[in-house]
Amino acid sequence: MSKSAHKKTVVFTLLGTTLDAGRGDARWKRWRPTICLCQQPHFQVDRLEVLFPRFGMSLARLVEEDLKQVSPETSVRSTQVDQRDPWDFEEVYTTLDDFARTYPFDTDTEDYYVHITTGTHVAQICLFLLTETRRLPAKLIQTSPKRTGDDPSGEIRLIDLDLSKYDTLAKRFARELKDHLTGLKSGIKTKSPTFNRLIEEIEHVAARSPDPILLMGPTGAGKSQLARRIFDLRRQLHKLDGPFVEINCATLRGDTASSTLFGHTKGSYTGATSDRPGLLRAADRGILFLDEIGELGLDEQAMLLRALEEKRFLPLGSDEEVTSNFQLIAGTNRDLLDRVSSGAFREDLLSRINLWTFKLPALKDRREDIDPNLDYELDQYSQRTGHTVRFSAEARAAFLAYATSPAAKWPGNFRDLSASIIRMATLSSGGRITVPEVTHEVARLSAIWTSHLPDPSLDILSDIPTLNLNDIDLFDRAQLAEVCRVCRQSASLSEAGRTLFAASLAKKSSRNDADRLRKYLARFNLTFESLRV
Repeated sequence: MSKSAHKKTVVFTLLGTTLDAGRGDARWKRWRPTICLCQQPHFQVDRLEVLFPRFGMSLARLVEEDLKQVSPETSVRSTQVDQRDPWDFEEVYTTLDDFARTYPFDTDTEDYYVHITTGTHVAQICLFLLTETRRLPAKLIQTSPKRTGDDPSGEIRLIDLDLSKYDTLAKRFARELKDHLTGLKSGIKTKSPTFNRLIEEIEHVAARSPDPILLMGPTGAGKSQLARRIFDLRRQLHKLDGPFVEINCATLRGDTASSTLFGHTKGSYTGATSDRPGLLRAADRGILFLDEIGELGLDEQAMLLRALEEKRFLPLGSDEEVTSNFQLIAGTNRDLLDRVSSGAFREDLLSRINLWTFKLPALKDRREDIDPNLDYELDQYSQRTGHTVRFSAEARAAFLAYATSPAAKWPGNFRDLSASIIRMATLSSGGRITVPEVTHEVARLSAIWTSHLPDPSLDILSDIPTLNLNDIDLFDRAQLAEVCRVCRQSASLSEAGRTLFAASLAKKSSRNDADRLRKYLARFNLTFESLRV
């Protein structure tokens, strides 16, 4: 261990109240780490800074006297550090940090080392952190007994930054991150840069945060599947040990909603013949996925908010609160801000679940990911049916040519894609999807989407991500498409209202066209401002 030219060597060490102790001549036959520091032939210590606790003064004096014998050229300075509890991390770190802040370091004339062999594990960790953050501008050294023989002088080792080892660790972390991202994407090698960046951010949050996560996006975009992959990742990282519990809030109505989520006691309502724990308690220490949370009733929203903030709630019909420590993942295809504006969603609940919000793109906005999803869907089909099916090269090219073209609407997103693959795989023979199956499927999809959008002018609705066209009657779609077209061409809500209700205005049977239009758009959870974006 070489010494810098013309520089003094200064070592900081904690007094080892057990290892450095000893009485009589027998102590010279024992390995004592602080004494060992000054017994190394290739490491001369010019000054030794010994930090000792309030009850260690007599031992500090003994060590000073012993050091004069083994290394008379070493100057020893002992400093008492006041810490009541050597296992209190905050107290130990603060004490050592205060010492470091007031110490007169002179890096131009002195080389500094920190000895991390002595002291409690807490103290050693604190010294490491102070050195790594350069509050102590030093290198780390460690002493230990010799592996062979009984020489009490032991040996000393510099703990240096071995870049090759760090590179190995970096590669290991990179592999783990890649595995996490692959898991969140169900093993699909997605190509969309936007989607891949989104998944990377979700991985960071899922690995670190137990706070609520809000997944937004159109129906069929993969919110439910992603929520389950987040659960798998957090369980793999030992962040939770409870189950994954899922419910679609659109299926919850009346007393059944509160009972399903929060549980009930026997007799709390007609038909409640026994106690029911509810899904929140079932998700204790795990994840509760509330899909379509925008459909949840206002009473249930209030109870959910309290359960999120206080981890406790009242089951229906009970006077005693119960607890559940779950992580919430919420999914929605609605614009929750619009729901708040219309009074259908609580603003305080949205604020609570809006900490980590991720918007999943529609399939039509990531058409480059259709190709890798084909193999995934075929693998899923094989697992369900036990039959392995693959595309022929010509059939795959033909299907992708249509699936990635503007003619393919994919209103149901990945649900539509999955159904399409299932149909072709089922109708194929010999485990091979060929061009005829693809031709038949393309015709089927074209017919379905044409019947749903008989007028090209209705394409305007497919550009509105919050609309699920499958839930809107064809009659309403035709009318809504024209309303949206007029709104996009108008400078204001009032102008659009005057255009749409011109006949009523002429007959003086309409007094507030803007309000009438606003209420019409609200039926579909739309606003004039959202259509102008």
